[in-house]
Amino acid sequence: MQQSQQTTHHDFTRVQAIWFGILVGIGAGIVVSAFRLSIEQLLKLMRVIYGWLGGHPIWVLPWAILLVLVAVFVGHLVKQTGMIKGSGIPQIEGQLAGDLDYPWRPVLWKKFVGGILGIGAGLFLGREGPSIQLGGTVAQGLAERLNFNGRRRRLMIAGGAAAGLSAAFNAPIASTLFVLEEVYHSFSTLVWITSLTSAVVADFVSSEVFGLTPVLHIAYQRALPLKYYGLLLILGVGLGLLGYVYQQGTLRGGKVYAKLTWLPAHLNGIVPFLLVIPIGLFWPESLGGGNQMIVDFAQTTPLLVPLIGYFVLRLVFSMISYSSGLPGGIFLPILTLGALLGAIGAQSFVALGWLPAGFIANFIIYAMAGYFAGISKAPFTAILLITEMVESLQHLLPLAVVAIVAYITVDLLGGAPIYEALLEQMVTPADPDAHGLSDRVEYPIGEDSALVECQVRDLKWPLGSLLVGVQRGERQVIPHGDTLIRSGDTLIILTYQHNRAYVRQQMRRMDHPAGYLPE
Repeated sequence: MQQSQQTTHHDFTRVQAIWFGILVGIGAGIVVSAFRLSIEQLLKLMRVIYGWLGGHPIWVLPWAILLVLVAVFVGHLVKQTGMIKGSGIPQIEGQLAGDLDYPWRPVLWKKFVGGILGIGAGLFLGREGPSIQLGGTVAQGLAERLNFNGRRRRLMIAGGAAAGLSAAFNAPIASTLFVLEEVYHSFSTLVWITSLTSAVVADFVSSEVFGLTPVLHIAYQRALPLKYYGLLLILGVGLGLLGYVYQQGTLRGGKVYAKLTWLPAHLNGIVPFLLVIPIGLFWPESLGGGNQMIVDFAQTTPLLVPLIGYFVLRLVFSMISYSSGLPGGIFLPILTLGALLGAIGAQSFVALGWLPAGFIANFIIYAMAGYFAGISKAPFTAILLITEMVESLQHLLPLAVVAIVAYITVDLLGGAPIYEALLEQMVTPADPDAHGLSDRVEYPIGEDSALVECQVRDLKWPLGSLLVGVQRGERQVIPHGDTLIRSGDTLIILTYQHNRAYVRQQMRRMDHPAGYLPE
């Protein structure tokens, strides 16, 4: 009797993903750590300079001229390479969705230099968005050296984005989830393995430079008792309302510049570079993205009226800074605004006798998550990010309550995810007649999808596309005409590389025929 011999086949795809994630994490970690360190040192120098200018006002005019020259230089970089403009997160999201692409070399060094000059000068811009783009751009360069394209290139860019945010915030788990939830819009195994590996390695590199303490480490006395949870509902609604205001102001800021200034678009940065001078002279502690302000105010919270003044200042100047088109993000400014709103809400509740003063730091923590969840429409990332920063799991329930209420409030007002909305302002309509190299689109099917329980043969698929697989849990189904599409499936669609944006747009229309596009 012969025994049948079975051959064991080993799949090294995931091992390769880990290896490439390590390479991306090292490269992105080094670049973003240098970026972060340069900004921190320049901001310290700015505070010293403004302190000196306060005693020597005769030098304010030469200082203003110098800042104008810096703004012109950064504006020239933006004019040369438009993809360094703004946060950088929409650019990475557009790359992964197939909506846009860019050469990595000029973007890498110009975003690096422009971001340091703009954020380091004290403008109300964040380093986290640029760090995500820098990480993704480093990964793009590595992918080019390895001759990767299509899906493998996108996996590396996603890993680079996670690594960039991780190096900027020292929060690798939240950074991975942000890429999955907000940037890549996919929870596939290879995506999270690559992203998590890159994020952990980049966090290790960054921690060697900055230590193990998170950027926004806030100490608080004890967990919030359940009897005060009603106040969280009020806080969440307020965060949602003001989050919608921030969304609209940020999205329309470019049009306001076009109407109010005679400057060419690439020189709009002159306005915030001049306006930052009085801020530096009178409120030097508020310069930059605001991470130091959050930590300081959590320890010693100002009175209600100064808090409101700081919030109005940061809300208005944050919009002015970002809408100018300078390289810089809104990630950290959003958290700072949320922290101020949490302090305002807590001080108001204390004044009314509804809350003991010992819980003000708690509300600052909760409000950061709520404000970010409402504006970005990424509640899981918001909850996990703040959890990693505070290094405690005791506040998960109040974080979730505030994040959900703020998210729903913005949603009821018609607010869209801020980074997705910014991407829509950047891209041109997709081309259904694109051709060239083949690629694939992975499209997830949600509970509310119009495609659930539809047979493959009954659907009119986008031109130039072919459904080649259905990922269902851990197994992949080869589709045929009778295959039923189920909630939780991921459709794998083959198309031309430059046709991915069009196919994704058409799938969204099929998914929600009433015209509603999912977040």
